[in-house]
Amino acid sequence: MTRVLTPLLAALFLACAPMAHAAPQAEAAAPAASDEAKVVYHINDASVARAAMNNINNELNASPTDKIVVVAHGKGIDFLLNDAKDDKGAFESQVAALKNRGVDFRVCNNTLMSRKLGPDAVIMEAKVVPSGVAELARLQAKEGYVYIKP
Repeated sequence: MTRVLTPLLAALFLACAPMAHAAPQAEAAAPAASDEAKVVYHINDASVARAAMNNINNELNASPTDKIVVVAHGKGIDFLLNDAKDDKGAFESQVAALKNRGVDFRVCNNTLMSRKLGPDAVIMEAKVVPSGVAELARLQAKEGYVYIKP
């Protein structure tokens, strides 16, 4: 059996040898629009909002063509309400900076209604959608977004 494998392995080696000596490819240019990733960040707890926005900023620094949507519902909407702040200050300036980089922020209307809040309670950088959970499902199932839960 060794005699059969040896010529077979030698032939395989010789067939692959030219690839080992091939010249290195030139480094790829900036990603084309078709190379963009579509990512949805799911926020249902505002205590992770700052970390999520830092992650988004880092993602955009590495992949500036990525399309990013943030969907908030439940306790996650709190950072997208007027005058929202934590121990580091107001959220609105960080949200506005990401919005200027193309990030979409969406707030669940079901959550607003359950808390007896109107759409005017939400900062202007965010859009109200009928259901946060349905929006997450739609983006993933129908628009090909990948899901990230910070």
